[in-house]
Amino acid sequence: MKILFLESHPMWIYGLPNGFKEEGHTVMISGPLSKNNISEMLDLFKPDLIISLGWTTEHSKEKWKWIRQAIKKTTIPLVYWATEDPLHTEKFTIPLINAIKPDFVFTVTPSLCEKYEELGSKAGHLEFGYHQSVHFPVQPLNNYRCDIAVVANAYPKYLKKNPNAFRSDALKTLIKPLIENGIRVDFWGNNWEKMGEYFGRDIPANWIHGYLDYRDAYKVYSSAKIIIGLQNSSSQLTMRTFEILGSGGCLLTTDTPAVREKFTPDHDLIVSSNSEETVSKVHHYLNNDIERHQIRENGKIAIQNQSYRNRAKRILEVLENRGILREIGDIVHYSEFLKENYEIYTISPNDTLAKIANRYNVPLQQLLELNNLSTDKIYAGQIIKIKKKHN
Repeated sequence: MKILFLESHPMWIYGLPNGFKEEGHTVMISGPLSKNNISEMLDLFKPDLIISLGWTTEHSKEKWKWIRQAIKKTTIPLVYWATEDPLHTEKFTIPLINAIKPDFVFTVTPSLCEKYEELGSKAGHLEFGYHQSVHFPVQPLNNYRCDIAVVANAYPKYLKKNPNAFRSDALKTLIKPLIENGIRVDFWGNNWEKMGEYFGRDIPANWIHGYLDYRDAYKVYSSAKIIIGLQNSSSQLTMRTFEILGSGGCLLTTDTPAVREKFTPDHDLIVSSNSEETVSKVHHYLNNDIERHQIRENGKIAIQNQSYRNRAKRILEVLENRGILREIGDIVHYSEFLKENYEIYTISPNDTLAKIANRYNVPLQQLLELNNLSTDKIYAGQIIKIKKKHN
């Protein structure tokens, strides 16, 4: 299949697209969208499937209109992956769905599938994953060596507006007790300097390192002794959960049902349910290198089946089962492509390659070479090329 991703952000163009590529599909990344280039890509690339995901600069309300106008003229299915659920479902996901009208919505929040179905959109659950070309273990790098690291944005405005959000609880469980006890945490991401009021004291300036390019995150995950990964919900896992483990990081995260569903606490990763437990486990694992390294190794093993290649497989399976691809004929058999340029033939049970060569008056060697056959063995149902058409 040919799959077009309407995206330009590094966070999204190196993960799932690579998963489809590994499955043998041809992928085009749109880059920045304009009013005209969406239709141009559809005409030139002729995709079988279009995917949009996340919340990036390619998801402005102006671009929603461009996407809808270009795709409504075609029969190509559009899939949207709602990665900002459940925090921004009402504010962002639902307005986007209403505007671009995707044929199918995947969401990282299982409980929202029913809601999207009620709103008229076919929906399914798709978890985050990781890709080994972006998140992989390396030897610790001096620029990123530290005891405890956080790679995330602080979102002080969101926390102020949503004091009861699960992320707020995660911060109070995993980070606040360390700050209060003077235990150094190195922060990569935006706005941590604005969290003093939230933590009860300012984070020292030399603990804060600012923005980190998404493509460099694996360096921190591989170099810090412990990585704190914040969860946004008790029922789902954040993207960084998979990426930290995929990079060989020793992950400390909140003890939730979603974490326990996929991983074994204090075996594949470290979990904490309260501030006292966080401080205790941080001291324990910082002082026990062998145990910490074993958790790293266990985590790398536990994460192997959570790749974006597996997510790509799931997407296509769900779309087939729900009729999204079948209904409009976007799973096309290889024979349909061959017919455009070759005369083809489907092998019957009693056929031999010699008989076919004689029937069509073409040299046997030509059939062997044209079909990349090393012998004359063939099987019933096999499709072979007879000769090239003269268009």
